[in-house]
Amino acid sequence: MDNKDKPIGFFDSGVGGLSVMKEAISIMPNENFVYFGDSKNAPYGTKELEEVKKLTLNAVDFLLDKNVKAIVIACNTATSAAIEDIRDKYSSIIPIIGIEPALKPAVKLNRKGNVIIMATPMTLKEKKFKALMEKYRNEADIISLPCAGLVEFIEQGVLEGEELETYLKQKFKEYLANDINSVVLGCTHYPFVKNALSNVVGSDIPLIDGGEGTAKELKRKLKEKDLVNDSKEKGKIVIYNSLNDNKIIDFCYNLINL
Repeated sequence: MDNKDKPIGFFDSGVGGLSVMKEAISIMPNENFVYFGDSKNAPYGTKELEEVKKLTLNAVDFLLDKNVKAIVIACNTATSAAIEDIRDKYSSIIPIIGIEPALKPAVKLNRKGNVIIMATPMTLKEKKFKALMEKYRNEADIISLPCAGLVEFIEQGVLEGEELETYLKQKFKEYLANDINSVVLGCTHYPFVKNALSNVVGSDIPLIDGGEGTAKELKRKLKEKDLVNDSKEKGKIVIYNSLNDNKIIDFCYNLINL
């Protein structure tokens, strides 16, 4: 098989990375994609660092066995915990792309109010995120909002409704009385609950995620390595999940088509 025809591998702790893969499919429809979601072990954001590193390295090995030409760690927690280890081990063999909260575009909006970053507890406490915060702390009022429990809603297919909005209202209750510049979705699961979030914070508040930027970085890397697929046919998408359950696989395909 020509290297250009090989699929691009995407990994997430569950279904969240599909929000990033959707962006990649939209700008590179002729590429083939393989997705692995580790829903059996989700969420990663409340686990210990070493466990997340081990799970992420196992997922990378799984994708390498599928003969991929590039790997996207489409999980903020896994990127924070393991991207350095993965690049040390594999970047000489294959392009490795991670993701981080899209703080820069939020700050550049220059809107009045707080920039609120929703993320998992692990993402917020890792040094990669702290370095990102430090970079922009003089340009905006930035608030970190740990959202333990939100990934579970999404993994269970709860993308809207009263229970979810009650959870979000509780999280945002002390910030709704003040101006909100924007909300940064610092977990790839969170774009799937944008409608519910807008109902809580207001439809005029920008909700920003890193999916588009990550997809563009992936395309740039493929061009740099001369790995862009020349096919004129629409690419194939194959989805795997550690639960090995048809229900979750069907849910994943539905999320891509949302």
